[in-house]
Amino acid sequence: MRVLHIGKYYPPFAGGIEHFLADLLPALQTQGIVGAALVHDSPATNPSPPAPLPKGEGSAGLAPLSGGEGSTRRDAEEIRIYRAPSYGRLLYAPVSPAFPFWLARTIREFQPDLLHLHLPNTSAFWALLVPAARRLPWVIHWHADVVSSAIDRRLALAYRLYRPFEQRLLAASRAVVATSPPYLDASAALAPWRERCRIIPLGLDPARIPDPDPAALARAEALWGDTRFRVLAIGRLTYYKGHDVLIQAAAELPDSRVLIVGTGEHRQRLETLVQTLHLNDRVGLPGFQPESDLNALLAGCDVLCLPSLERTEAFGLVLLEAMRFGKPVVVGDIPGSGAGWVTRQAGHGLLAPPGDRLALAAALRELRHDPVKRTRLGQAGATALREQFGIEPVAAAVAELYRVSLAEGS
Repeated sequence: MRVLHIGKYYPPFAGGIEHFLADLLPALQTQGIVGAALVHDSPATNPSPPAPLPKGEGSAGLAPLSGGEGSTRRDAEEIRIYRAPSYGRLLYAPVSPAFPFWLARTIREFQPDLLHLHLPNTSAFWALLVPAARRLPWVIHWHADVVSSAIDRRLALAYRLYRPFEQRLLAASRAVVATSPPYLDASAALAPWRERCRIIPLGLDPARIPDPDPAALARAEALWGDTRFRVLAIGRLTYYKGHDVLIQAAAELPDSRVLIVGTGEHRQRLETLVQTLHLNDRVGLPGFQPESDLNALLAGCDVLCLPSLERTEAFGLVLLEAMRFGKPVVVGDIPGSGAGWVTRQAGHGLLAPPGDRLALAAALRELRHDPVKRTRLGQAGATALREQFGIEPVAAAVAELYRVSLAEGS
């Protein structure tokens, strides 16, 4: 069976869904699935013109845009990754006028039996219009609703334009993957299609994340400095992540160091908040960190914190990365989100009401004063990664869904 995945980005672009896709594709190979992915190019993935590729694998060079030309690559697992050129993002969505041409070309070259569409992604809507895509069955991986945000109100208007295409895509699908029961239950968009939804959580391949080398550990130690308690947050500095709440909580945590790793449009606002609260000695914003250094920071922290505020935080793959290093977590318990569900399933952390800085500080303080509990929760997470959230059972469930979906149309 040949399956083409349609996604936003792919590593080295840093993101939870991107890393999940990079883990899923090789794991599906062990299930007899030949996979490829069509994603968007970006400066992080292709900062210079692509090198010559083997015959039959060359770049179509449809448009030399910012972020480099589009390209086709094979990753280490001999999986084809097609990258359509794009002009950046508008309201968090990639802008790629050439995407329909790349979709048609990729289907022609790869000849898939089925499309696996990862949403939200406006470029996936081209499957409704490209004839080669319309002739194929497809499965939708529902990573998150497009939430009508109370924080970024532009999304409410944007969703009015997005929803008709989203619903047409769902109506034409053979099956829909939801990543947790609470998210499915709370999703108004999925409500009309509940009978075709299947719960398959995200998974992680721990072998993808190596133990950090001594040089990376030394750089991480320099960022941590001399402190008794180390709190790490990882994620884009954007509207729903709740980093401002974590900074405010840090004011209640003396003798602690909080590092918020990532880049994004809210960096200046967060830096201003740190200065206003006189927390420069407690809170650091080290920006983008290469994967080796990020792993070293995870290995050296005492707690990973995910203080997100809205259901845009649908699952929290970083929680599985914390499990890889046996670290406890403190998580914003967002109603209708999978993040709290993952934490409860794994039993590897504490929950706090989203947006409540005092409750968040209390949970962090509890773990600061109880190293035995930190160890116990971290060990529970490591066990959960082996038994519940590894990529192998996830890939097996996805492969079975493919087979069922193709059989239904035969």
